[in-house]
Amino acid sequence: MAVTPALPDTDAGRRNMSLLIQLRWIAVGGQLATIGLVHGLMGIRLSLPVLLIAPALLVAFNFASLLLVRHRREVTNSELTAALLLDVAALAWLLYWTGGSTNPFTSLFLLQVVMGAVLLRPATSWLLMGAALVALGWLSIDSRPLALPPAYRDDVFGLYLLGSFVSLTLIAVLLVAFVTRISRNLRDRDASLAAIRQRAIEEDHIVRIGLLASGAAHELGTPLSSLSVLIGDWKSMPRLAGDRELQEDLADMDAAVRRCKTIVSGILNSAGEARGIAPQVTTMRGFLNAIVTEWSASRLPGAVHYEDRFGEDIAIVSDPALRQVIANVVDNAGEVSPNWVGITAAREEDALILEIADRGPGFSQEMLESFGKPYRSTKGKPGGGLGIFLLVNVLRKLGGTASAANREEGGAVVRIRLPLSALAYRKETQR
Repeated sequence: MAVTPALPDTDAGRRNMSLLIQLRWIAVGGQLATIGLVHGLMGIRLSLPVLLIAPALLVAFNFASLLLVRHRREVTNSELTAALLLDVAALAWLLYWTGGSTNPFTSLFLLQVVMGAVLLRPATSWLLMGAALVALGWLSIDSRPLALPPAYRDDVFGLYLLGSFVSLTLIAVLLVAFVTRISRNLRDRDASLAAIRQRAIEEDHIVRIGLLASGAAHELGTPLSSLSVLIGDWKSMPRLAGDRELQEDLADMDAAVRRCKTIVSGILNSAGEARGIAPQVTTMRGFLNAIVTEWSASRLPGAVHYEDRFGEDIAIVSDPALRQVIANVVDNAGEVSPNWVGITAAREEDALILEIADRGPGFSQEMLESFGKPYRSTKGKPGGGLGIFLLVNVLRKLGGTASAANREEGGAVVRIRLPLSALAYRKETQR
C-alpha cells in the first residue's frame, strides 16, 4: 500500500467546468434526439438549418472548453458564467424557432438557474437568473410558432403534456447527473482537505521531533567532549599506561565516545546547524554499501543477504537523514529476524527500488493499514513506530514513497521507491 496518495484536484473552477462539459454533451444529445423525434417521427416540420446552429455551437464550445481545462490550472468564475450564459442563449434560440413560451421545454431555464446558483458566485448567479428571465420574456413577445400537422391541431393540450413529460424527464436526468457529480466533488474536496490537514500535522510532528533531537544533541555535545578529554588524560597517565587490559577498555571507551560525537554531529548537520561543511559526494552504490557494511559489522556473519541489481552507478549527494531512516528500517528488520535480513537494491526507470525483508512474524493488517503513522508499532514500547513515520516523511520530502507487505514465505518486506533526481549530483549546482 502506498503511503503518499495523490491528492485530488483542489481547483473548484476546473472541476465545475468539467461538470458543465459533461452535462452539455447530455443536453446536445437530448436536443438532437428531440429534433429528430419531432421532425422525423411526428412529422412536425422544423427549420432544421437554423435549429442545428445551436447544437453545433455547443459542440464547438465544448471542445474549446476541453482544451481550456487541459491547459489551464484554474478556471475563473467569469469563464463559468460565460459558459452558462451561452447555454441560456442556445436554449433561447431553439425555443424561438419552436413556439417560444408555448414550448414546454421552457422549463429548462429553471435547470440552468439552479446550476448557476450552485456553481457561480452570488452576483453572477443573479446575473444568470436575470438573463434567463429576459430570454423568457423575449420568447413571450416574439417567436416563430410551430406549423402543426392536422393530426395534432385538435389536441394541442395533449401535445403540450407530452412535451412537458419529455422536458421533465430530461431535467430529472440532468439534475441527477449534476447533483451526483457535485456530491462527488464535495467528497473529493473533503478528502483533499483531510489529507492536507494530516500532512500539516505530520510535518508539525517532524518539526517537534527535530527540535527535540537538535536540543538533545546540543546538550550532549559538552559532556561528550569532556569525556573525550578525560579518556585521553587517563590513557596518557603513567600509572595506567602499563595496564594493557585497562588500555584496551579505554580505547573501546574512546571509540564509543567518538561514535556518539559522530551521531550528534550528524543530527546537527541534518538540522542545518553545522556550518562550513561541504556536502558529501558519493555514488548510489557507495551510499548503499556503506549502510549495509556499517550494519553488518554489528551482526552475526552471514546474517545480511545483500543483492545489488542497481546496474550502472551514478554520482549522488549523500543525505544523512535518508541514510539514518533506511538504517532504522534495517534495524527493525534485524530485531525481529536477527539471523537473516535481505536487502535488495534495483533500478526501475529513473528510481531506486530498495527492498528490506525479514523472516519475522510480519505485519498485522492493522499495521499495514496504518503504515507510516506515528506511534504505530508491534514492539509495544512507548514512542515506538517513529522510525517508519520518519522514513515515510523523509521520502515524501524527496518525492519518494514507501510501502509494506507480508512475504508469502513468511516475514515482511518494506519497499522504498526514490527518484534518482532527488539525490543526483550536478556539478553546476555545487559551484
